[in-house]
Amino acid sequence: MGLPWYHVHTAVLNDPSRLLSVHTMHIALVTGWANSMALYELAVFDPSNPILDPMWRQGGTITNPGIWSYEGVAGVHIVFSGLYFLAAFSIGCMGSQKFCDERARKPSLDLPKIFRIHLFLSGVACFGFGTFHVTGLYGPGIGVSDSYGLTGKVQPASPAWDVEGFDPFVSGGIASHHIATGTLGILAGLFHLSVHPPQRLYKGLPTTPIELFGPTHYQSDQGYFQQEIYRRVCWTTENQSLSEAWSRIPEKLAFYDYIGNNSAKGGLFRAGSMDNGDGIAVGDGDGIVRADVPFRRAESKYSVEQVGVTIEFYGGELNEVNYNDPATVKKYARRAQLGEIFELHRATLKSDGAFRSSPRGWFTFGHASFALLFFFRHIWHGARTLFRDVFAGIDPDLDAQVEFGAFQKFRDPTTRRQVV
Repeated sequence: MGLPWYHVHTAVLNDPSRLLSVHTMHIALVTGWANSMALYELAVFDPSNPILDPMWRQGGTITNPGIWSYEGVAGVHIVFSGLYFLAAFSIGCMGSQKFCDERARKPSLDLPKIFRIHLFLSGVACFGFGTFHVTGLYGPGIGVSDSYGLTGKVQPASPAWDVEGFDPFVSGGIASHHIATGTLGILAGLFHLSVHPPQRLYKGLPTTPIELFGPTHYQSDQGYFQQEIYRRVCWTTENQSLSEAWSRIPEKLAFYDYIGNNSAKGGLFRAGSMDNGDGIAVGDGDGIVRADVPFRRAESKYSVEQVGVTIEFYGGELNEVNYNDPATVKKYARRAQLGEIFELHRATLKSDGAFRSSPRGWFTFGHASFALLFFFRHIWHGARTLFRDVFAGIDPDLDAQVEFGAFQKFRDPTTRRQVV
């Protein structure tokens, strides 16, 4: 019986423990293959001319003696291969109990838990590598050489915490960067271990603080902030005048309602910050204008000129200012349809007037791009699973029943048994 490469997809499609098990086994196989390659390259290496025929010319990369010699590297790989091999069997045999949704009683992966555990462990590994291995505290150090590759040797590297750590020829930067990144990974891992996201993570995404990333375009498009502004004004006008009520609106709340802060209004492919687009806001200029009579470009009996529309501002720099000339009324009426009106300064950053998207827009765009790639990847893997009979070359006119993925799983009571 053959097991073609697409057969496995059917067996692990709805079994998280088996899915994780086969991936762990793949790691074990790759690690074992690396061990074999290390021994092979060691066997064929000719050390007779280290200058003109060095190891890198022959395919190898390691020349120093010690634990990280070729023999040491091969030994470590075979040990880790064995550990991964055992882990694959452990996960495959006992994972059905671990990777199970207790409420739905169905196989499932707790992805946030897997993420926070791996984040913490990767942070520990990164910190340990920089603190012990690179610095020589418990390890050989790293290969250090000059820019011409003449004086290379393995030696400890002290962490470089100042600007010189970013110099590619300063080996201490490798130690400091691994220590700093590992520390951040450990702290982030501990944070995620103690703070759990909601059951459905998407409901938590809109709650990212808009003080840090700007308002969502859902809020802007639905007039979310505008409604809150009106609610506050209506609530405070019971004891105050309109002018006082509008003056009590927080400037931050009014600024969220400005059209330039809608993350969907800026072009994603316009480089630069939002301030490079419409400029730097210097204050609440005018407030909101609502004209009861619609304005039109065509002359009609309902035009601003014929009807006569007066606008009055409440709050901001133009508090209690009135305008009734048609040109000014039209100007502010058009701007009022786009949310709060703000005065912006373009000279400082030489802003070009074209809206830019907020960091939230870039964040979404980046994740959407990766999601698109992942989507096509799933389409590919799903297609070769659904059409496995086509890839297997089975005659489409075959009347006999062909079944894939029916082999048993050890200690799995749900696996269908066949009495022989």
